[in-house]
Formats: sequence, C-alpha cells, structure tokens
Amino acid sequence: MLNISAHRRNLIFSDIFRKIGAIIRFIETVLAPGAGLIQRVTLAHVFFISGLVKLGNWDNALYLAEHEYPVSWLSPAMSATIGVSIELLCPILLALGLMTRLVALPLLILTAVAQTVYQPVNAQVFWIIILGFWIVRGAGADSMDHLLRGIKNSSLPFAKPLGQLYHFLTDHISPFYMLFIRLWIAAILYVAWHASDMMEMATHWSFLAYHPQLSVLYMKENEMLSWGLGGMAALCIALGFGARLAALAAFAGLSVITHEVSVTPVQQSEIVYWVMLLSVLFFNGPGKYSFDHVLRRGIGKLFPQMDGGTKTDLSDLPHVVIVGAGFGGVAVAKMLRTTPCRITLIDKHNYHLFQPLLYQVATAGLSPSNIATPIRSLFRDQNNIRVMLREVTGVDKDQRHVLVHEGEPIAYDYLVLATGARHSYFGKDEWSEFAPGMKRVEDAIAVRAKLLKAFEAAENCDDPMMQQQLLTFVIVGGGPTGVELAGALAELAHKGMEDEFRRIDPSKANIYLVEAGPRVLAVMPEDISAYTKTALEKLGVTVMTGGRVEAIDAEGVLVNGQRIYSTNVIWAAGVQSSPAAQWLGAQADRAGRVKVGKDLTVPETENIYAIGDTVLAEVWNGKPMPGLAPAAKQSGMFVAKHIRAHIEGAVPEKEFHYKHYGSLATIGRQAAVADFGRFRMKGTLAWWFWGVIHVMFLANLQSRITVMLEWFWAYVTFKRSTRLITETTTTN
Repeated sequence: MLNISAHRRNLIFSDIFRKIGAIIRFIETVLAPGAGLIQRVTLAHVFFISGLVKLGNWDNALYLAEHEYPVSWLSPAMSATIGVSIELLCPILLALGLMTRLVALPLLILTAVAQTVYQPVNAQVFWIIILGFWIVRGAGADSMDHLLRGIKNSSLPFAKPLGQLYHFLTDHISPFYMLFIRLWIAAILYVAWHASDMMEMATHWSFLAYHPQLSVLYMKENEMLSWGLGGMAALCIALGFGARLAALAAFAGLSVITHEVSVTPVQQSEIVYWVMLLSVLFFNGPGKYSFDHVLRRGIGKLFPQMDGGTKTDLSDLPHVVIVGAGFGGVAVAKMLRTTPCRITLIDKHNYHLFQPLLYQVATAGLSPSNIATPIRSLFRDQNNIRVMLREVTGVDKDQRHVLVHEGEPIAYDYLVLATGARHSYFGKDEWSEFAPGMKRVEDAIAVRAKLLKAFEAAENCDDPMMQQQLLTFVIVGGGPTGVELAGALAELAHKGMEDEFRRIDPSKANIYLVEAGPRVLAVMPEDISAYTKTALEKLGVTVMTGGRVEAIDAEGVLVNGQRIYSTNVIWAAGVQSSPAAQWLGAQADRAGRVKVGKDLTVPETENIYAIGDTVLAEVWNGKPMPGLAPAAKQSGMFVAKHIRAHIEGAVPEKEFHYKHYGSLATIGRQAAVADFGRFRMKGTLAWWFWGVIHVMFLANLQSRITVMLEWFWAYVTFKRSTRLITETTTTN
C-alpha cells in the first residue's frame, strides 16, 4: 500500500511538473519568437523614421555631423552619409531578422555615441541594452536568420567563423548578459520603491535609466506594504528566483502607472521600452546564472517529464489493458493519468476517430484528418501509457492474457473492452457489396469516391436511363446518421456543384431516405420527426417511411416491392457489436452486445470491464445505455474510477448511472433538431448549437479550428473543399 501511495504521488508530481515544463517550453518556443519580432519591428521603426527625417533635411544632418557629434577622421558629409545609411538599411534587416547580430552592432554604436557625446536620453539606454541582447542571442524563430540557419555549415566565405562566433556569444556571453539585465532591472525597482531621495540620479549617462513616475508604487501611507512588495520583486529578479512571475508583477506596476498617473509622451515611450525589456526576461527566462535554472535542473533530474525526458519505470505496478481507442477507451486512459498503474492501449488503427462527423467526410465536407487524430499524439505527455497498434483476436480469461494477431499475448491485471460496433445487415451480409456502411475513415473515403464517381460517370454517359440511375442515391436507415447523410448529400448535389458540369445538372439528382419504421429519428419525439421529414423534403430528399428493404443488388434497391434503380446505395440502418462477447464466452443480445452488471463488469470474470457500444447495460433509468459518444465517455470515466479505487484500496462505486443530456441531429443549412427532454430546439438555433457541440467534442484544438474554418467557407460559398476521388480498399 505504501508503494502504491508513493507511486501515486510520483505520478501526480510528474504530471504537475510535465505541465509546468510544457508551459515554459510553450513560452520559450512559441511566444518568445513572436515577442522578439514585435520588439525588432518596434525599435526598427524608431531608427528608420530618424533616418528618413535626416534624409528629408540633409542640411540639418550635415550641421549635426559637423557641430554636434563630429567624427574627427571623417568629413561631415561622409559621417552624415554613413549615419543615415545605417539608420535606413539596418532597421529593415533588423525587422526581417536578417543578419540580426551584425546589423544590431552599428545601431548600438550609433546610440552609444548619441548618448555619450550628443544628447543623453533615457530611452537610448533601453535601446542599447535591447540591441546588446540581440547581439549576444540573435533573433528568434520568427526571423530570416532562423530560416537560413543552415548557411553556417555552408562553404560561403566567413560562414563557419561567424557561426562559431555566434555559438560562443550564445553559450558563453549570453548568460552573463542576462545576469546583467536582471541586476539592472532589480536596481531600478529598488530605486523606484525605496529611494525617493535618489529620484534625480538618472541624468546624462545613467547606468540606471530611471524616471520618477516609477515611484508611483511608493506610497507613504502604505510604505511597509510597498517596501515589501518592491523589495521582493527586486530580490527575485536579481537572484533569478521566480523571475518570470516577478516580471509579470512589474508589468502590473507599469499598468498602474499607465492608468493612474499622468505621464508625458516621452515617459509613455519609455514605459513601452520597459515593457520590451521585461518581456525579454519573461519570454527568454533569467538565464543560466539564476536560481530558476538551478531549480529546473534539479527538478528535471527527479522528474525528466518536465523537460520532455524519458518516462518513469512503472513495471511493478498493476497493468491495465484497454482494447479500443474510441471515446470510451480514450476516456479510461486519460482518467487513469495519475493512477499508480501502467496502461496499454491497443487498437488496430493508429487514430482516434470522431465518428459523428464521418458523414461529412463521405459528402466531401471535411477531410479525414479533421476528424481523426493519431492516438499517440493524444497521450504524448502521459507518463504511464503505452500505445500498441495491434488487432486483438481473443481473450484468455484463465491466464489473464489478451491475444493479438502476430504478437505475443499481453498480460493484464485489469481489462477494459471498448471495441465499439460495426455494420449489421440483419443477416443479409451479401448486401454489403452494394451498400457500404460507415464506421471507419476508410469507409467514408470509399463512400465519398463512390458518390463523386457517380457524378463523373453520369457526365460521360450517353444513355439517359443509365444517367438517371447514376444520379439516384438511396440511403437506408432514418436514424441520425441517415438523416445527416441525406441532408449533406442533398446540399452537395443541389448547391455545391452547380455550373461545374456540362452534360448533367447535379441538382436533378434523386435522393431517397428509406426508413423501415413509421418515422425518421424514432428516438426523438414525434414533432421533431415530423419537422425533420419536412426539412429533408424541402432539400429535395424523398423520405420513404415504412419502407421495408427486400433486396439490394447492382441495379438498386427493392423497397416494398418497388424497384429504385440506383448504383449508389449507402447503408445507415443497423449495427452490431464487436466479437467481444465471443472472446469472453459471455452472454450477449441479438446485436452481439455483452451483457454487463450495473458496475460495467462482465459477469463470471475477474477484473474485466466492457463499455460503450460493446455492452448492453440497463443503466439509463432501467433502459439500455444508448450507443452515443457521451455514453461511451461516461462509462469510460466510471470504469477508470472503479479501477483506481481497486488499485488504491478504496471502496468503488457499485452502480453506473448514465446521464442523458440530449440528442442532436443536423439536417442541412440552418436546419437541425435537438431534444433535451423537456426542452427542444429546431431550426437555426439548433443548427448553431449542434455545430458548437460537435466542435467541442473534437480531440484537439487544431481540429476544432480547421473544422470551423471549413464549415465557415462552405457556409459562405456553398463549396466543399475536399471533393477528391481517392481509391481505397475496404472490408465490411
């Protein structure tokens, strides 16, 4: 028990430090380059405008070069020409991040000359420090230097010596320079908070560029509080202990100054440079010579996950094997993130699929990559999981082994079967050749190719009857998948391809939705079913309720004795469970679903659970749990908690209760339905709600953004961007 507790603490701390490390890496690798670009453009703008002003008044530029800051060994004309050239050319290169170190040097020299010889300005001290930072560190990822970083290994003249010099500056000089910046900022903070008698010390060439407005935080009535906060911030920055947080505190102080104190335009510009300098500290960190660096190295040795290092050895912990990376399986694995166990997640595909949007792939609305995410990417930062690409062939309950195709059996202590469902043709498997279903990405791609090829074949067909057969589409099944598929196909044919064909009119396509029951969307109330039927008919879909499919062949479908000639039949009528019940020798219903107990364990087995579409569980107020994504996720989370309780010696919950939050289905543009029990929605509002919910359920941020952009483009233009015919081999 002590060992389990120790492992749990280790996993929790590993997860915490992994997240901290991820945040730090995000700041340094994603945010820092953008901040550096903004800084370079801001400072380049100042120099470039100065150069333009001098170029526009050349006589004044000559006067300044001769009387204000003369160079003894250059004529005024030559001196002015060099100065203006530097101010016009170098800022452009600086903004682009091209030869950043080389162009920052002459700008720094010009600024230093102006500060020491001509006109001392506090802002110029900031410029010198920031330019010096770019000289020793170079530009970030958002720069031309980064894109051309391979030049240092080329045979160009001076490329290798310059590369070696840059490497020396970055590795050996940069840490000292960051230490100097920290001490400089800390000294300013000390003066601002504590040394009201030192307010005039920042004159001519001051090591401390300082303005009295910074002392706004020095309040006589709150002297002790102000002294403590100021001293803490200065000390943290000087020592490099929590330096980023201290920099944020200084940002807050500047915000107070900006909003509560009346400052001159010059002072406002200096606040901008303060922000730039503090952002250097925040985005790039305090450097090697800091407590933060020492602390990070120490934590990194104990928890390598902080720096993306190797995983902790968990070989002596209980082994949880999860079969299936659908909604349920992924939910179990994620919930066990900090549980003292090792997890093996097995799936025959390398992706996690958002099945509710498969029909959008089939109708060219989305790309497969929009709704499928590599499984490994979902768990790249989870310490206690291993992902295996294998096909499970059975379960040895006695030996506690999962049997896989072409591999050694996998031992388990706890087994979770989340194997989902597949097509069911109600004993008419020969129909699968002519009426493919959709449960996988490959299925959707095949259906998309079948539909698009039908239009292409019709365009090239001279026989009117055959042409009509090619432009007739039949969807069998009036559930949510069938309804959504029919609506999307109608929009594709009637709106998405107009003016693209010369011999056919895609809008003349005939689309049939065949439902054996008395109404479509039978799981929803009758008024919603009626609305759905009407909305589909407005889109041009022929809805056939009470339509008993008697045969499907190469010529089409036989419905209630009536032949519908079509080469495009899609099956959306029935599903059956995976062979999990056969693997276990367990009781199953007619659809092959494993009958499980109220705690989702398989009867007469030890530590075996089944969830999602795999099971028949009467956990919905005495009714079977529906085959929906929320049901799979809820059951997966319950099983994860159950396993965690067993491992940690706690008392697990005895029963799982499914909470139904509602049913959704989209019909077409601005037409959808939603049933939340007492509250129902139809039309535009339901359509927007459907879109938001489905985007939220996608696995990652990239998919959410991509899908939103694709939908927005399709909504505005009526065009679908993924109308590609790609060949794939499918098995049903």
